[in-house]
Amino acid sequence: MTNPSSATEMIVSFGEMLIDFVPNVAGVSLAESTGFLKAPGGAPANVACAITKLGGSSAFIGKFGDDEFGHMLVNILKKNGVNSEGVCFDQDARTALAFVTLKKNGEREFMFYRNPSADMLLKESELNIGLIKQAKIFHYGSISLISEPCRSAHMAAMKAAKEAGVLLSYDPNVRLPLWPSPEAAREGIKSIWTEADFIKVSDDEVAFLTQGDPEDEKNVMSLWYEGLKFLIVTDGEKGCRYFTKSFKGSVKGFSVKTVDTTGAGDAFVGSLLCSIAKDNSLFHDEKKLKEALTFANACGAICTTQKGAIPALPDTAAAQQLISNSS
Repeated sequence: MTNPSSATEMIVSFGEMLIDFVPNVAGVSLAESTGFLKAPGGAPANVACAITKLGGSSAFIGKFGDDEFGHMLVNILKKNGVNSEGVCFDQDARTALAFVTLKKNGEREFMFYRNPSADMLLKESELNIGLIKQAKIFHYGSISLISEPCRSAHMAAMKAAKEAGVLLSYDPNVRLPLWPSPEAAREGIKSIWTEADFIKVSDDEVAFLTQGDPEDEKNVMSLWYEGLKFLIVTDGEKGCRYFTKSFKGSVKGFSVKTVDTTGAGDAFVGSLLCSIAKDNSLFHDEKKLKEALTFANACGAICTTQKGAIPALPDTAAAQQLISNSS
């Protein structure tokens, strides 16, 4: 179901899509696990699928190995209604894999196989610039900044988007095992910080980036810069905090039975970007913003109630149901 205006509301997501191998029993180490479930993952791709699941319009730009896993992932994008015109394949590199351990509390540990994986080898010349320029919002993370040539492709894509008047959305999604060092991660993530129109960080990421207490508003505000339209801090099940030029506040989360937190932040971001694409006066209208964030919190919460990211992404009806049940 596409509405005629959906082309102008398209959100283009840039970066990595990979396969997460999740132990079929929670709370065991990778070594102890006897079997794994294969789950499509990668934050930018999760966001693209979250958007279409909510009836929005999205596209994904990234590179896959020309292998069974790569073709499987692109088919998942297509099945989820994500535009895949920005996708390309590498003959020589494999699709990235990650092994994800779920601890007893549903939190995760990662072990990555990327040496180098196809997504890291996306070149500037392979970018579908036309697709980027058609977007209302261009969304990205920081994993695509770790190595060349993908970093240069990322910078070129951001520049093309900015020049075309597209809004830039950044969710750094800190994954320390992928960076050479924590310092390199902090520096890399901050290297493009002041390009974005909106930024979403988790409380843990605030702690990592500021090396201070994420509860302390002074620390959070050290991440603010002139030109940012708004900054969102997600606080897990507690909900989120929002900061704009003219107002700030918090929106409560929803209490659900958490099985796996994978993709919760992406469900939240996808939902919020959908709301912004439809109506970017949200930054100036606190009541509208709070409604959008309540809906995004509901999407994030629902996503934690089953394993894997993309299969667990909610539709609009499920999110509305949770909101009305909770009120």
